[in-house]
Amino acid sequence: MFHVVEHPLIKHKLTIMRSKTTGPKEFRELLREITFLLAYEATRNIETLEIEVETPLEKTKGYAIEDKKMVVVPILRAGLGMVDSILELMPNASVGHIGIYRDPETLRPVQYYCKLPKIDDKSVVFLLDPMLATGFSALHSVDILKERGARNIVVVCLIAAPEGVQVIENHHPDVAIYAASLDRQLNDHGYILPGLGDAGDRLYRTK
Repeated sequence: MFHVVEHPLIKHKLTIMRSKTTGPKEFRELLREITFLLAYEATRNIETLEIEVETPLEKTKGYAIEDKKMVVVPILRAGLGMVDSILELMPNASVGHIGIYRDPETLRPVQYYCKLPKIDDKSVVFLLDPMLATGFSALHSVDILKERGARNIVVVCLIAAPEGVQVIENHHPDVAIYAASLDRQLNDHGYILPGLGDAGDRLYRTK
């Protein structure tokens, strides 16, 4: 259920994002662009409905998605930078928010906010966070989503660490993960190596 999306454009844009000299404006633009490319693969298996459409010449068979069944949930803060790209593709999707910060001592997630739309077993939920590091924030979020009724959850991230992927696979093997890169490991502070630093700080210039 773990997928690294291999594409030259993604590799190129991610390399620019990794550079410490890339500023917040370019960083935000690149995150939106890569998310758009990741979403192409992450939505590959969503259900389509057969419909009839009339071209200028004749009627023919076509296909439609029910994007009102889609739910987009960014993990605050950094996940906010990925939302617009998904909504460009699925403008009728609902949007929820889960606010989590990581305790610097224990590296465990601390939830401070949660506001979700209606979710049921027909919903397709896209959980967004640029970094899947320890996996604890994503795990906590998946637990919340399943408690609310979600049965089809897709995690979309920019960079994943093996440790974080393993956490999700161990606890929720039914959850798909789409990433632009699987990096080497975590350091002692729970940051991904080689990574790109703190995505939230780089997005919003808070450090």
